[in-house]
Amino acid sequence: MDENLKVPEAERHKFSQPLGKLYAGTRNKTILEVEKAVKAFLKSDLEVKIYLVGDIVTQDFLAKDFLKKFIKLCIIDEKTQRDQIKIEAEEFFEEIIEFENPQGGIQRESFNLLNDIVSSDKVTLLKITMGEEDLLVLPLVLSIPLSERTKSLVFYGQPPITDSKKTIPEGIVMVNVEKKIQKAVKKFIEMMK
Repeated sequence: MDENLKVPEAERHKFSQPLGKLYAGTRNKTILEVEKAVKAFLKSDLEVKIYLVGDIVTQDFLAKDFLKKFIKLCIIDEKTQRDQIKIEAEEFFEEIIEFENPQGGIQRESFNLLNDIVSSDKVTLLKITMGEEDLLVLPLVLSIPLSERTKSLVFYGQPPITDSKKTIPEGIVMVNVEKKIQKAVKKFIEMMK
């Protein structure tokens, strides 16, 4: 992994599929569905840790006191569909890190950086100052340790996809970090050159 990873053009459609459970619908509707899912995990006596990739999901989770207390990491680029967006909650974070990540790719240093952030267990804001954050979902999922006592959940926004064989509605994707998801993510990483 000497150079940055890029999505191969011929495989781009595979990378746009939801990596986990898709909650489709409006922002208000999907955030309520997410709250229900988190409450169900808590009823099973599990500790819940939430990791967010994307500005809109970060805004929505920070606005909900119930969800906010489980947040460990937010990865943002302060853009949504090319519009500027401001996250107004910097005092919530114990650590703020700025990082550059190529558009449509993964900076190789992100694997080590995300390992360090996750293992530090500090509530962290990772701001992508150049490029975009979307594909950092992949190294993030790999950096989260598996534990029987902890339910680690990665959430990201799903844009509507209308140009693939199967239309995918807009919503929030919840990735329940487990062995099989990490195996699937490793295959995606291997596809990238």
